[in-house]
Amino acid sequence: MARTSVTVQNVTFHSAGIPIAAHLYTPDGTGAAPRPALVVGHPGTAVKEQTSGTYARLMAERGFVTLAFDAAYQGESGGLPRGLEDPAQRVEDFKAAVSYLTTLDAVDPDRIGLLGICASGSYSLAATGGDHRVRAVATVSTAEPARQFRRGADGTQDPAVFQALLDAAAAARTAAARGEDPGAMPMFPQTAEQARELGGEHGVEGFEYYCTPRGRHERSAKVLAWESVDRMALHDAFFAIPLIGERPILQIIGERAVTSWMAVEAHQRATGPAELHWIEGASHVDLYDKKEYVDVAVDKLTDFFTAGLTVAG
Repeated sequence: MARTSVTVQNVTFHSAGIPIAAHLYTPDGTGAAPRPALVVGHPGTAVKEQTSGTYARLMAERGFVTLAFDAAYQGESGGLPRGLEDPAQRVEDFKAAVSYLTTLDAVDPDRIGLLGICASGSYSLAATGGDHRVRAVATVSTAEPARQFRRGADGTQDPAVFQALLDAAAAARTAAARGEDPGAMPMFPQTAEQARELGGEHGVEGFEYYCTPRGRHERSAKVLAWESVDRMALHDAFFAIPLIGERPILQIIGERAVTSWMAVEAHQRATGPAELHWIEGASHVDLYDKKEYVDVAVDKLTDFFTAGLTVAG
């Protein structure tokens, strides 16, 4: 598909009553014929100006109308407390974004897909399971925050770690009930060396993307509200995957990603056409912004959505 120039607009819509800030990417030259469209979701703690915006622009250059949004409670979107990671709300945000796209003349409402990156990978799968307006779903570096908090990025975390986080979350709720400052959960250490001690190479890569000029953004969350922890404790975004049925699923994973076990588990739950596409040499975070890997991912996504969103029905 030939590339085209793109127009970007600031737009808003509501998700369960919360105002959601988004960027709408429209291929220039859009005429009377409505186009296929994609909702693009960001990783946990990220914002629409980071990797989800990168993918949204690149997919728009390939002819799709795309919508990159800030999750509720994060970025420029509304909702209190700030920095809350609410899995149920994150899924609702995707559905609300689909609703918004159906109101646009430039969009064919029968050709809408979801693209989720990292945490939004799991949320987009869950949203697709519960929303038959979504015709195809793809993910990049799939991660499910609830699983990652419970089991660690590589799936080997001592269960006691999450139990300690639940203790802290409970104490924070009590403090808030008493009118005290509950504080917030820090997401990143102070240095790359500390990140390596805590999370190995995966931790360093996350630190470098979110906390250095490589990918840092002033609105990207560096802390999460403590009540995020116990909300995630009860959530399983992969539960809805069998409901996707015969709608196509694509998951793009770096072959060096320590998080790949989550994508594999999601794949095993699919009951219809599903593909795991491994990108040689790439880690989880490499697929956020490194051109040599992102370009490969976008080519694959273009082919997938061109086929998956071709036929309305």
